[in-house]
Amino acid sequence: MASLRMVLVSVLVAMAVSAGGVAARPLVGDGGAWEDRAPLQTSRPFNIAHRGSNGELPEETAAAYVRAIDEGADFIEADIEATKDGHLVCFHDTTLDDTTDVSDHPEFAGRRRTLEVQWANVTGYFITDFTLAELKTLRAKQRWDFRDNSHNGVSPIITFDEFIDIALNAKRVVGIYPEMKNPVFMNKHVRWADGKKFEDKFVATLKKYGYGGKYMSPAWRAKPVFLQSFAPTSLVHAAGLTDSPLVFLIDDVTVRTEDTNQPYDEITSGEYLDYMKKYVVGIGPWKDTVVPPTKGNLLATPSDLVAIAHARGLQVHPYTYRNENEFLHFNFRQDPYAEYDYWINDVGVDGLFTDFPASLRRFQEWTTKKKD
Repeated sequence: MASLRMVLVSVLVAMAVSAGGVAARPLVGDGGAWEDRAPLQTSRPFNIAHRGSNGELPEETAAAYVRAIDEGADFIEADIEATKDGHLVCFHDTTLDDTTDVSDHPEFAGRRRTLEVQWANVTGYFITDFTLAELKTLRAKQRWDFRDNSHNGVSPIITFDEFIDIALNAKRVVGIYPEMKNPVFMNKHVRWADGKKFEDKFVATLKKYGYGGKYMSPAWRAKPVFLQSFAPTSLVHAAGLTDSPLVFLIDDVTVRTEDTNQPYDEITSGEYLDYMKKYVVGIGPWKDTVVPPTKGNLLATPSDLVAIAHARGLQVHPYTYRNENEFLHFNFRQDPYAEYDYWINDVGVDGLFTDFPASLRRFQEWTTKKKD
């Protein structure tokens, strides 16, 4: 705990310096008594901070998660992978190239190689070839050149434990939404001495911090969590280890499942969702599979995926909502509020993964006031 608080202090100092030396207002505190915390809101679709507030700060860092909490996110989302020595860390890609300064470290120059990842050959510095101590020497950078790059080179990679601690030390109840990322790859390239699998270690970490309980139970409301994965077999395995709610992620129509090699049409069928609803409480589809765009960047006719899921009592949490013009379809007139309005009020989703949780929070507060 002490090491994480040092990380948070350094985050706040760095943010104050970047603001011209003006002290930033406190983003997270020491947590305080659980009974004094404001509860998780459950009256409107969930605001899920995708890899933290990564539209503003490098993804999956303490700074991005702290910012997201300050901006009103209901849940902070993380991709969880494993290091060479079996530690669980928050990181999205199997390779370190795009979001860290690994290429600036000559001591790691010999680590670059080519491996198969989800049916394709990938070349880079693989996270599974680095120990946690080695990863901690790297610093995160922004994925996109058109986003603020002034925070590059500041924040280290954080562990799953550190991520959880950020949520538990917030001044209100903040949920976590961790993903079992690339489980087939992780189990192939990382071995644990006790013979456990990646999924076992993932769930054990959550249990260590008291996460458990069915969706909307008192235990779940005290420590809200959704476990997510693109791999159906990982979800089925996890369902045998915990009663926490699980979410089945769904990729593009061209992508097959990494573990069972099933096509999109099969895993989105009513028959298959009937099977998965025994293990999961919802689905998390890529938004362009729910409402596909035309070649001219306009919205085509929506699919029936949301209706199929809702008819089976499943929630729908699409990903990812990014405010920049590079990602907005022309129907929304370069207005992210128009996109939020369409997905919440026309499509009827139950939560949204967003790179800009402050924007979604302001939209929801503004529309709630209008209704009142």
